[in-house]
Amino acid sequence: MCQAEADATLRDAATRDNADLWFEHKRPCVWCSANLPPFFLILGLMWGTSCSAQSVQKRELPGDFESAATIVHDYPGILPDITYRTANNTDLKLDLYVPQGAHGPKPTLMFIHGGGWMSGYTKETFQTLFLPFLSLNWVVVNVDYRPSGVALAPAAVEDCLCAMRWISRNAAKYGIDIKQLVIMGNSAGGHLALTTGMIPLSSSGLGAPCTEDDGDSVRTRNGYIKPAAIVNWYGITDVADVLEGTNQQSWAVMWLGNQPDRIQIANSVSPINYIHPGLPPIITVHGDHDDGVPYSQAVRLHAALTKAGVKNKLVTIKGGGHGNFDLPATRDAYVQIFDFLSRAGVSVQPE
Repeated sequence: MCQAEADATLRDAATRDNADLWFEHKRPCVWCSANLPPFFLILGLMWGTSCSAQSVQKRELPGDFESAATIVHDYPGILPDITYRTANNTDLKLDLYVPQGAHGPKPTLMFIHGGGWMSGYTKETFQTLFLPFLSLNWVVVNVDYRPSGVALAPAAVEDCLCAMRWISRNAAKYGIDIKQLVIMGNSAGGHLALTTGMIPLSSSGLGAPCTEDDGDSVRTRNGYIKPAAIVNWYGITDVADVLEGTNQQSWAVMWLGNQPDRIQIANSVSPINYIHPGLPPIITVHGDHDDGVPYSQAVRLHAALTKAGVKNKLVTIKGGGHGNFDLPATRDAYVQIFDFLSRAGVSVQPE
């Protein structure tokens, strides 16, 4: 019954951008099959209490949440809406999830939500994507950034770079293992996960507003903090490609606006332009029928990373569009993600 219950819940929640469910669980159901190692079994967002009929309870959201999934489990240290930066008179927030009874630094996920860099999408929109990491008792940092309605590009890129530096500065305080920091995002968040983990601050000029207070506590390499790995769910890798031409998307036009140097900015925030040896391992999940972010962008990224000798993997969802993958495809993607992270030296065994 465990897998059937989890499958039904995932199908109900993960196929919608704005899930109107409230998930409650106690322990990850990672023993539902004897045929797979434990870290593969969080794959389909299988969580529950002893795989019983009460493993997942669905409740209506409180009235003050309109388009969010509030995740309730045994993380007593859920610290919401911590301000990590102020820009454009806007306090930029992150939510911090700290596992119960944490002893010593924990592997940590920095999650960046998607939504075309547009207003209306927030850190509450795609919480279901990082549930498997919570089930492994990771620290999770769920980050908001300035959308296009507040500030044009490259503001969102700079915000996420600052958020990563906040994580580094506060690692000891919250039990974060900075050596096992994984950055993950979907769609525009996938793009921002890539830029956050790939862009060298010293040469790009991005992220400068938050560099002056880093001090010696920041672990840097070649001018940027090097994460242990990056997980890119169908993210934009070539911004100029979706700004103009046959692949143009309105949300990309909105993000760049009418800035006279918008092509130059688009190139400066395109992950495809930052390929070099020594990057962290990168895994990409992308549907080959994506009508929002061309699948060809994922293929080009994979080829360029391989040519540069960077450990990487492209997980192709056959027939998949822009997210909203079906349950088997989602489960398989998580299996491959956690296998990739494990091979990259990241601890993915549940504790």
